[in-house]
Parts: sequence; C-alpha cells; structure tokens
Amino acid sequence: MEQLNVGLGDRSYPIWIGNGIMTRLGEALVEVKFPRRVAIVTNSTVSGFYREPVLDALSLSGFQASVIEIPEGEQFKTLQTLELIYDSLIRGGFDRYCGLLALGGGVVGDITGFAAATYLRGVPFAQIPTTLLSQVDSSVGGKTAVNHPLGKNMIGAFYQPRHVHIDVATLRTLPRREFAAGMAEVIKYGVIRDRDFFCWLAEQKNQLLDLVPDALIQAVKRSCQIKANVVEIDEKESSLRAILNYGHTFGHAVETLAGYGVICHGEAVAIGMVIAAELSMELGFASQEDVGAIRSLITEFGLPTTPPAHPLDDYLAAMGRDKKVRDGMLRFVLNHGIGDCSMHDIRSPESLFARILSQYPGIQVK
Repeated sequence: MEQLNVGLGDRSYPIWIGNGIMTRLGEALVEVKFPRRVAIVTNSTVSGFYREPVLDALSLSGFQASVIEIPEGEQFKTLQTLELIYDSLIRGGFDRYCGLLALGGGVVGDITGFAAATYLRGVPFAQIPTTLLSQVDSSVGGKTAVNHPLGKNMIGAFYQPRHVHIDVATLRTLPRREFAAGMAEVIKYGVIRDRDFFCWLAEQKNQLLDLVPDALIQAVKRSCQIKANVVEIDEKESSLRAILNYGHTFGHAVETLAGYGVICHGEAVAIGMVIAAELSMELGFASQEDVGAIRSLITEFGLPTTPPAHPLDDYLAAMGRDKKVRDGMLRFVLNHGIGDCSMHDIRSPESLFARILSQYPGIQVK
C-alpha cells in the first residue's frame, strides 16, 4: 500500500492507495478519529458490489453505519438529489457528530461532499472512490458541487475530506468506457505537469489496460501527488489550481450541450484537451508534434477526440458561463509543449475557435 498526505495544516488528510485494501477502511477512519456513526452515500450499482464489504470493514472497527442510495448518473447530480440525502439524514436523526462516506464515482463524491459541507453547517466526510476518474481527480482536493441546467458544478463549496481510501481492485468491476474516461484525467496530469509521466503512460499502456495492480497504483499515486502538490499551494483556485482544469473549459461545454450523462466527463475532457492543445499551437505555445502526441495517447486509451457537431455560437455561449470566466474574459489553460502549462486570457475567441472547429465536420462556424 502507498500513502500520500495532502498538507493543509489542521485540515491535512491522508490518501491510502492499494490493491485489496477495502478491508482496512475502518482502520483508516479510526486513525483520523472519524465519527463512529456514519451514513454511506452510494448508488445501486456500486452498492451491489461493495455495500457488504464496506459495512463489514466498518463493523469490525466499531462503526455504526447506514446506507443512503441515490439515483445513478450525472443527470442526477442536482439539488433535488441533494435534498434526498438531507431528508435521509434528518429522518435518521444524524447530528453534527456523525460523518458521511462517499462510496462511488465522481457524482457520488461531489454530491456527498457538498451534503457534508452544508448539513448542520458541516460534518466530516471521507472519500471511497470506486472509479478511476474519481480516484485520480474528484476525490482529492475538496471540490464539492452539484450541477445546474445552465452549467456544470455551478453550485458547490470547497470542503476537504478527512480521508481518501483508494482500492484499485474496484477498477475490475468498472465498465471499460468508464476506465477510459478516468484515463483522460491521468493523461491530463502528464500534459500539464510531468512529461516523464506522459511518456511512462505511453510505455505502460498495455499494463494499464490489462489492469495490472502495480501499474494502476503507480498511475493513481502520481496523479494524486501532482494534484495534492497543486492544492497545497492554492486550495481555493485563486491562481495555480486553475491549471487542473486543462481540457475542462471546452469539455464542460461539450457536456452541457450534449445533456448531462450523454457524454462521460472524461470523454468530454479528452475532447477538451485536444481543442486546448490545438489552441496552444495556434498561439505558439505548442508544436504540431505535441498536438499529435496528445491526440495519439488519448486515442490509444479509447477516448474520443472529435467535438460533437454543435454550432460555434453554442460552444462560445456555454464556455462563457464557465466558472473561470473573469470580467467577461474567456480564460483557458494552455499546454506549453508537454509537461508545462499556464492560464491565458483569450481575447478573440470567435475567430480562434472558428479556425480550430472548422476542421471538424458538422460544426457551423458562421
């Protein structure tokens, strides 16, 4: 088992990463002095695989646990679902000395974290991510949110977990499409922060696709370490943390225009990374070879690279509602080659995106 620490002073927390470590969940929560009465928030699919193992692990360490099942899918990451969690907690008599456990993927993690941040003005929570995307991204860093029909993650809070428990054995029950979606975020870390890691991913492609535990643990560990290092410097995204949104500005527009749940978050981010790389090349920060390498690695892990055929004006409107917009200026994370990046204000998005998107069939740019 590997261990990392997210260093945030008195709100620091450990990340455990291993293969077959779900049985040690109770032990991990005892170490961080987690409340002994807990509510596990999950969905029916994840519950079918892990409800009993998690309840057994908690019982062995003296925890009293209840389960709250919420609907499955990005389209249910809403205020209405959040209210279902509140209803269950209030009816169950959960007080401010309880804790919440998020057992599932990014939707479960985000909505459970937001419930924890707001129930009784804040109760502790821990992340038990069961998808690759949530293991390497949404479970670490304290971003919690629900979606609004006009934009993804528009309603939320920064609220750090007490513990993150990552068992890569859960990836064996993950559909291949969901695994590929998670690899988009893994690739992102290489593009923005670590060229050697980007190259390692290309070399280890078969090991990762075959779900070899050692390769998975190392990919998850490096991804989490990069994110932790950034969050420690800029917890609330006032500056550096925004680089973690590489591929997300256009990706969130893809998700919003398609309708939540139609295109996986990771698939949308993969498309967004290709568009960001092409934008970087247009502005002189990356070469054609860099764009080709990024597109190739994304494709090798079974991810899409072509944006859906929505009009340019719709894309611009959706990106204009992005959380990174400042004073009406569209802001984009752009890669500088592979292994570095920075935030840039885009002053003429219409003409730039018209040039980039005109190469894709079906997109109206006029």
